[in-house]
Amino acid sequence: MSTPEAPAPSPAPAATPDPRLHRTEPGWAGQLRAARRRLASGELGSLPVVVGLVVIAVVFQSVTHHFLQADNLTNITRFIAGPGLIAVGVVFVLILGEIDLSLGSVAGAGAAIAAVLTVRQGWSEWVAILAALGAACVMGLLHGLFFARVGVPAFVVTLAGMLAWSGLQEYVLGDGGTVNNRHGGVVAGLDSTFLGDGDIAYAWALAVLAPVLYLATRLNTARRRRAAGLTAPPAADSAVRAAALAVLTLATAYTLNQDRGLPLSLVVLLGAVLATDFVLRRTRYGRQVFAVGGGVEAARRAGVNVARVRISVFVLSAFLAGLGGLFYASQQGSADKQLGSGNVLMSAIAAAVIGGTSLFGGRGKTWSALLGILVIQSITTGLDMVHAAQAIQYMITGAVLLAAVVLDSLTRRTRTTGRR
Repeated sequence: MSTPEAPAPSPAPAATPDPRLHRTEPGWAGQLRAARRRLASGELGSLPVVVGLVVIAVVFQSVTHHFLQADNLTNITRFIAGPGLIAVGVVFVLILGEIDLSLGSVAGAGAAIAAVLTVRQGWSEWVAILAALGAACVMGLLHGLFFARVGVPAFVVTLAGMLAWSGLQEYVLGDGGTVNNRHGGVVAGLDSTFLGDGDIAYAWALAVLAPVLYLATRLNTARRRRAAGLTAPPAADSAVRAAALAVLTLATAYTLNQDRGLPLSLVVLLGAVLATDFVLRRTRYGRQVFAVGGGVEAARRAGVNVARVRISVFVLSAFLAGLGGLFYASQQGSADKQLGSGNVLMSAIAAAVIGGTSLFGGRGKTWSALLGILVIQSITTGLDMVHAAQAIQYMITGAVLLAAVVLDSLTRRTRTTGRR
């Protein structure tokens, strides 16, 4: 006798998506709705900084009538290298939710060591530069060890470092207090060198290469997301973004070529920003940095070596500060006891915060350092052109910094409310 066939299993009901999760719908309409949702939830991105730069340019151009001239804009791109490199290191520290008060002193001490070893001791300049950057890394290593292993708060450790490395800077320079750069040397050329001796091809090549690489990266990311079954922006969206970037880079190249061409200092800063951005967004180490900044205990439970991440971040920030100090020495023609003091540290911290890096940890991009230092240097240059007193410059920069912190606090509160 034949047994009755078992009934075919009924298909499993389709999983209902969680209504609390926002999914980006395909097409331009979905992208527009997603953008509106991000703005409503406080995810402003770089929009406030870009708007601020446009306002600054319009105001100072209307007042001075030559703020947007090629030579002035070229000088701005040269002057942002030193503070910009320090600000990139500040971004890493702020993502951890910490602060490093020693970076100005590290920059001064590194420049002093390189100058003394080159000029007074007769070392090869490249060897002296490597020794100075190595000394800066040792300073950062000490900060990280005391903070991560001993448990001393980062504020206290780096405050002590600020005093100690300032003393080391004065000790290395000696009674003279000033050591001029070697004429025609490496450090002397950091600020004054233009690629190809003013050859316009370098600026145009960089202007074309940047949007092409950006488009290729976005298309590759979209392809990988679709292969993983995730939503991805349409190719047309990536093309429009790349076209907007191309307009910006080509306009920059045209402006620079009206003066002396592409400055080496700008190339070094852009290279540092690109490299650190890749590390933060595309590597396991970068994800660990964000994890530690988002929550130390959660990162530790997830298997992240919190102490190692913290130590490495302080070493990296000190290395970038030492490199920034060499650009400061190149700009002023010497290493002296005042290098790294004054508003150097505050400008670097302000640049990172103004650019959009959160003071509360867990959020930030190295591009924010570039945008922030552009804002600060543009304000400083514009006020210099109208012969404003330094006190006025400090007050205006402080007001911009306060506005950025208030905006960060408000958007953070908005995001928290939205998640709830």
